[in-house]
Amino acid sequence: MQKTIFCVFFAFFALGQNGKLLAQEQEFLRAKVLDQQTGEPVIFATVRLLSKAKGVITNMDGGFRLPLTYWEAGESVEVSSMGYEKKEFELQMLSPQDINIVYLTTGVLSLTEAVVSAKKKRGPSARQIVRKAIENIPNNYPQRDFAAIGYYRDYQLRENDYVNLNEAILEVVDKGFHTKDNAQTKVRIYDYRPTKFFEQDEEGRLSYDYGNNKKVIANAYLNSYGGNEFTILRVHDALRNFEINSYDFVNVFERDFISNHQLKKEDASTQDEEQLFVISFRQTSQKPDVRGTLYISKRDFSIHKMEYTLYDPNRRLEKAQLNKHGGKFEALFEVATEYKRKYNKMFPNYISFYNTFQVRKPPVFIVEEVSMNRKKGCFVVKFNDDADFKTAKRKTNYAIRFRERKIAIDSLIVFDDVVELYPKVNDRDYENMLVDMDAPQFGRDFFAKSLVARVTNVWNRSLTEEVNKIRYHTYRQYREFFVQEVKHNGSVLQDTLFMKKDVPIFENQPMSRPDNFDDYWMNTPLQNIEE
Repeated sequence: MQKTIFCVFFAFFALGQNGKLLAQEQEFLRAKVLDQQTGEPVIFATVRLLSKAKGVITNMDGGFRLPLTYWEAGESVEVSSMGYEKKEFELQMLSPQDINIVYLTTGVLSLTEAVVSAKKKRGPSARQIVRKAIENIPNNYPQRDFAAIGYYRDYQLRENDYVNLNEAILEVVDKGFHTKDNAQTKVRIYDYRPTKFFEQDEEGRLSYDYGNNKKVIANAYLNSYGGNEFTILRVHDALRNFEINSYDFVNVFERDFISNHQLKKEDASTQDEEQLFVISFRQTSQKPDVRGTLYISKRDFSIHKMEYTLYDPNRRLEKAQLNKHGGKFEALFEVATEYKRKYNKMFPNYISFYNTFQVRKPPVFIVEEVSMNRKKGCFVVKFNDDADFKTAKRKTNYAIRFRERKIAIDSLIVFDDVVELYPKVNDRDYENMLVDMDAPQFGRDFFAKSLVARVTNVWNRSLTEEVNKIRYHTYRQYREFFVQEVKHNGSVLQDTLFMKKDVPIFENQPMSRPDNFDDYWMNTPLQNIEE
């Protein structure tokens, strides 16, 4: 057992004046798992109760919570994560009033193992390892009924704040990897709720609207599956769906993955003291940029983890920032899937699917009206706010057309929220415009439609908004399922209603609870992500 290091972390955004947790958190023991060397959060670490084979997965800030009853009962836990030495300790070593810190140490090969490995042959290539792993999926993953019970959530991050957080306890009743997942796997809902302690953001809750470009995923399309976010999450498990088309360059995993990607063998890693091949990959074509990693057992070639990121070549990070693969582009979406060895097979541990989306905001500073002042002999551009004089006085920022003919601008005058544009036309052309404006067969409506003004690069007086500039709010959308318990012989519940896969989880879905429902809990995160 490794020596365990703890400290108390006073998170003032989550604690009261005396450093105590807020009332809704007092029934839970709270902690964070951090890298001992860097102090960075260890995301998706597994925290398992040793006596009950139940557990929880850490959040994006490394945080997790356990029901206080386990602390009171003197339970012990094991904390483990890919590439780290696992750690065991008694829960009563933690403080029930504060947020505790648990440090993990990076796992390394022993000197003996390193020397022995150096004397061996180079071993199988990256391509051979991945091919062997794919061929062994039927042997390494369950081929009979099993149930995975866990904590599900979907939410959005607006900047670093959680919004629209929904939570559920679900039981996934899987017929085994020899069956088609979406067709035969069923889901029971034990409990679900929108979390009232987090802000509800109406813009983020909008449905995807590709037709009107109101809410979209830039340069991509995502099937809504009737608005059921858990169904969306399941179809992005490329290992469970290895025989069918899944997403992007993965396509049909068993058939297309190797040919669609360049594979590279990296330094080995560990999970639960098991040695793993680490295979990095990227797509064979130049664009878009796809990066990922497979963690494959040296023992039986089972795939423990798959990370897959698609970067958007049209969206650069801010200057001097780099993504986790050392590039300059923002991630468009990312999938992380992990399986753990239990009962001599690989069972699901968690899956997380993240994508960005944008919500279009109407312009704040706009042209309200374009008209003609007959007495002054000019066109009038009316803004909804005072214009910045410096940008509004530039003739090149205006383009006027009447009946498809461009009209040159001779001069202009700026009056707060109004700009008068004096055309460079001869008297005859000007009189013809007036005749068209008054002619019964045309009328003012025709004149208004025939007069087109394009205004660009003009700002409001406070220089905060550009005219007619459409703005987009960018959100990060997450769907995540963290397994708390695996029943390798199937579900204990019979003849209960299952979730409707084409209807949102939180809309009039049936719920079924087992007798031991209180054994499961929601790992609600803190309300913001630290910078």
